[in-house]
Amino acid sequence: MTKRTEISALGQFGLIERLTANFAKTNNRHSVVGVGDDAAVIDAGEHYLLLSTEMFLEGVHFDLTYFPLKHLGYKVVVAAMSDIIAMNGRPTQLMLSIGVSARFSVEHLEELYSGIEAACKEYEIDLVGGDTTASINGLSIGVTAVGEVAKDRLVRRSGAQQNDLVCITSDLGAAYMGLHLLERERIALDGHPNPNPDFSGHEYILRRWLKPDLRLDIIRALEAEGIVPTSMIDITDGLASDAIQLCRASGCGVRLYLERIPIAAETRAMADELNADPIVAMLNGGDDYELMFTVPLEMRDKILHFGGVDVIGHVTPRGAVLVTPEGGELPLTAPGFARKEE
Repeated sequence: MTKRTEISALGQFGLIERLTANFAKTNNRHSVVGVGDDAAVIDAGEHYLLLSTEMFLEGVHFDLTYFPLKHLGYKVVVAAMSDIIAMNGRPTQLMLSIGVSARFSVEHLEELYSGIEAACKEYEIDLVGGDTTASINGLSIGVTAVGEVAKDRLVRRSGAQQNDLVCITSDLGAAYMGLHLLERERIALDGHPNPNPDFSGHEYILRRWLKPDLRLDIIRALEAEGIVPTSMIDITDGLASDAIQLCRASGCGVRLYLERIPIAAETRAMADELNADPIVAMLNGGDDYELMFTVPLEMRDKILHFGGVDVIGHVTPRGAVLVTPEGGELPLTAPGFARKEE
């Protein structure tokens, strides 16, 4: 009998490592970086070409009960292009493929594409192609992201060095709490003929979930200051998971200090309202699309005056731990294979 291994036994990152183990060596001389980072890197002569892809499935990554199609279109662009940003690159083009069932009208798809257009205009990205096909399972969206980076400014996950400072670009956990607010209201108003939820006071966490920012501003600011991080990753799976990924790639550890990690007041308030832990949202929530990067210790003063960046810890030889205000150490752990919206 053929052995059966459940995907959950490996977890998301273990599965990726197993499936791509035989692809570590590239066959073409222009392939600089293959699988294992935020984006592939192709030598395009004067600069590097960056390529990445993302998949979004209805019922897994989004629920159209409360996710407006225009916001969804905007978010898929940001989510896909965040991988380009994480390589210290500039997004340039995207290709979009959709699978769509008969329940969607032309007007529905026009609304989706209006959000895609808005993101492309804001971040100066060109939609250059894609594919459209019929589906029996609602809506699925595939995005191929293209970007570029100067060869001397490429940043990978694998460059963190002993004693480097660990930095993040904004507060974490807000998107996750925004999702849970929407889920609560969906359940509470299920079957109501005229649902009219009151979201006043929760605008920030809803925006973080429905319309996240692409941190191109940080990439431009780093370049203006002449700073090239030693490593970088975008925070999409939660701080814990992404810190572990960076550590694995760099062969290092990190000490992150809980009291230094920003959590917005709106996030804490929503967590209190839902009897949830804002620290769990920060560590494992995901969908923040912020950047975590490392810089040499001697850049401390420069980073502290950089603006919009928090230093939350430092690189160690091994182990990924969260240090509590009392001095306790909690090992960082990654969540399972995928988070389905519930």
